[in-house]
Amino acid sequence: MLKVAIVGCGKIADDHCSQIQRIKGCEIVGVCDRELLMARQLSERFRVKQHFSDLTEMLSQTQPDVVHVCTPPESHFAIAKRCLEAGCHVYVEKPFALCLDEARTMIALAMRKGLKITAGHDDQFRHVARRMRALVQDGFLGGGPLHMESYYCYELGGSGYAKTLLGDKHHWVRRLPGKLLHNIISHGIARIAEFLTGDSPEVIVYGFTSPALRSKGESEIIDELRVIICDEEHATAYFTFSSQMRPALHQFRIYGEKNGLILDQDQETLIRLRGKRYVSYAEKFIPPINFARQYLGNLRTNLRTFLARDFHMKSGMKYLIELFYRSVLEGTPEPIPYREILLTAQIMDRIFSQLNEEHQRLQVPLRMSLHSL
Repeated sequence: MLKVAIVGCGKIADDHCSQIQRIKGCEIVGVCDRELLMARQLSERFRVKQHFSDLTEMLSQTQPDVVHVCTPPESHFAIAKRCLEAGCHVYVEKPFALCLDEARTMIALAMRKGLKITAGHDDQFRHVARRMRALVQDGFLGGGPLHMESYYCYELGGSGYAKTLLGDKHHWVRRLPGKLLHNIISHGIARIAEFLTGDSPEVIVYGFTSPALRSKGESEIIDELRVIICDEEHATAYFTFSSQMRPALHQFRIYGEKNGLILDQDQETLIRLRGKRYVSYAEKFIPPINFARQYLGNLRTNLRTFLARDFHMKSGMKYLIELFYRSVLEGTPEPIPYREILLTAQIMDRIFSQLNEEHQRLQVPLRMSLHSL
């Protein structure tokens, strides 16, 4: 029986508990949160025997094999390091770390101690994402990817999290190097990192606060981001984050020498794009028929998955956790290669560095104009 513990008992911990309890051969032996009330309510709702407000005490008393770190990002490094030092394998919620240096240190420590660590990029393990990965590995693109487009939107209106963030100038998200972006975009960046072959891509960034947020008096939170990425092999990618564009997309497109693929996370659909055009007017009639057939095929696949009771919103998390536990128990490779985790952290570092440089550049003329008054 694999013993599992959870640190951080907020909203995301509910998803972890739900998915862990779907997996045979493991047990949640303890939950921990600095606020004891949070730990108690989680343990009561998911029938976990022990709850704690001190991490060291939990590790000592429950001696877990695996710890899930579900705390805010600024604490990921210290908590993961403490768990690794205690001999535990670690699953870290996204974003994996605040910066590339922290990510490198965490992975190096895990490797040195013969332990496993992974990042919570569960979107890459949804049913549709796994179907896409299989096609790419089978050579559907005609070789490596030439270009990718990743869209990851987040609607700020209506949610309690967004209202709290916009209304609280001391919210923990504002302390992150990338603020709102830091807590969200790793899913979309990780999709790109999976298929890049180089280790040091060039990154060009443009970000701004949307007029909608500025009208509410917000000037600190960047909620519109456009990124161009190019690796050493000249594979390119566009990444778009937006709180305002509609429809709010969670989509990934990948193109090769022969064909392309479009993954739509919200609709759970995967569409194959034929590289060659049909002759003359056939191009106007045959592709729509092919697309209609593919959408019907996606519908049938989704229905079968639903009837098999494996179509829940966090099925990707369950699959990722299962793979991670298998790697712990059987010594199989980690579900997300460390290279991809580090590349995701590196790209995010470069995005936030450029945004901060641009912010500082814009502040200089403002200070000069104030001086002249």
